[in-house]
Amino acid sequence: MEDLAAIRKAHSRIEHFIHRTPIMTCSQVDQRLGARIVFKCENFQKTGAFKARGATNAVWSLSDDEAAQGVVTHSSGNHAAALAWAAGLRGVPAYIVMPSNAPRVKIAAVEHYGGQITFCEPNQSARETTCEQIQRATGATLIHPYDDLRIIAGQGTAALEFVNQCPDLDILMTPVGGGGLLAGTAIVAQSEQPQIRVWAGEPRVVNDAYESLRTGVRQPTTGQRSLADGLLTGLGRLTFPIIQEFVEQIRLADESHIRDTQRLIMERMKLVVEPSAAVPLASLIANPEGIAGKTIGIILSGGNVELSALGKDGP
Repeated sequence: MEDLAAIRKAHSRIEHFIHRTPIMTCSQVDQRLGARIVFKCENFQKTGAFKARGATNAVWSLSDDEAAQGVVTHSSGNHAAALAWAAGLRGVPAYIVMPSNAPRVKIAAVEHYGGQITFCEPNQSARETTCEQIQRATGATLIHPYDDLRIIAGQGTAALEFVNQCPDLDILMTPVGGGGLLAGTAIVAQSEQPQIRVWAGEPRVVNDAYESLRTGVRQPTTGQRSLADGLLTGLGRLTFPIIQEFVEQIRLADESHIRDTQRLIMERMKLVVEPSAAVPLASLIANPEGIAGKTIGIILSGGNVELSALGKDGP
């Protein structure tokens, strides 16, 4: 398991490449919830999401010989763009496997950063099989979107900054899909400030992480669709034990709450956020029990929005 030392080393490795993103508050949100909500704005991060942190750490952890063969991954969006960008910084190839139904804005981002895209059927098996084929053909190093210790350490750097920017947090929240950000965040919180309770938000229609934590057994993904397209993957073999040990609870949000909360953040805070980033706040609005008077930190995970999709009611 990664530890705080690995996350600190990751931060030293990547800090010259990434943004130290700001924190923001919104009095209307605070009044609505009866709590103080502090947002860490990873929507302002390089490539538009926290994924730049893990990808950069992974790429720059490789030896020169490894890096020369390139990197490969499968991703529906933000990790794909982040890995293509990070590989470009090091001048090495990035082979990106994307499902055929990936959002256009995220395909365009990967192409912009120089990633070499191979499309596959939109299921986990096809993604992994295609990745393995490319890996065998090129010798590229697999950089998994979340189930990779280098990725977990890189994502944890967001929380490392956050607890220094706002040292009086009672609760720290992230969205949860594969669990890289949540696992890294949990490691930082329990190591740096163990009094902080770590929570996550998840769409109700894809509540495999919630069920995994409830049952103590890693659950498969449901195959359902959600507005929060970045949270459709299940917890990883490496991320689940960390989450199981250090994450107190996962709160769920319906699709209507996610849509309305995305709109709330954009209208009231003037921040462009994607639906996945709105899920933690949406889960608090839907389930406000136990938060009155608390200071709650939320990592706004990304801002890569296909603007033509704004205002639509379904995924």
